[in-house]
Amino acid sequence: MTTTTGGHAAPNWSGIPEPEDDGACQHLQGTQFPSVSLPSTSGKPIDISTLPGLNILFIYPRTGAPGENIPAEWDAIPGARGCTPQACSFRDASQEFAELGVDAIFGCSTQDTAYQSELKERIHLPYELLSDEKLGLARAAKLPTHEWKGKTLIKRMAMAVESGKIVKVWYPVFPPDQSAAQVLSWLKEGRT
Repeated sequence: MTTTTGGHAAPNWSGIPEPEDDGACQHLQGTQFPSVSLPSTSGKPIDISTLPGLNILFIYPRTGAPGENIPAEWDAIPGARGCTPQACSFRDASQEFAELGVDAIFGCSTQDTAYQSELKERIHLPYELLSDEKLGLARAAKLPTHEWKGKTLIKRMAMAVESGKIVKVWYPVFPPDQSAAQVLSWLKEGRT
């Protein structure tokens, strides 16, 4: 049976290894978000640590390019597969986030802004994507990473940042297309 989300067939996550919680994000919750200015698809750099209100940041390793054949080795990395479904989960729920008091949603990867701009346009994302291509955020926040074909990628996670403070962290995130639902559940349950 195929289920649908947002009018598209839901991904089948069977056979994709689920990431384990290795404790790599335990240090984040309750800390100040590091002051790092990141290039964004808006054309203006964004420093999440300076933003007022409640902001949601989801981080993903990388999205595939149109027509790119994703090798089986990528699927074998726990938590690697599913970046576009994660981004779409936040796109499809963006109005609900706003209704629940979220001021902004941001996605972030180590891909460059030109690559991210193509993705934003192609899948119609209503929020900005941030580029940590130089790994400034990954280093400052000590985010978990993995290597892929000579590039350092940040492992998938999400966090709620309120007026510069990290108030909640979701790590690991699986399945990726449920990332937004996990954050929404936290918001609806009174942020506990």
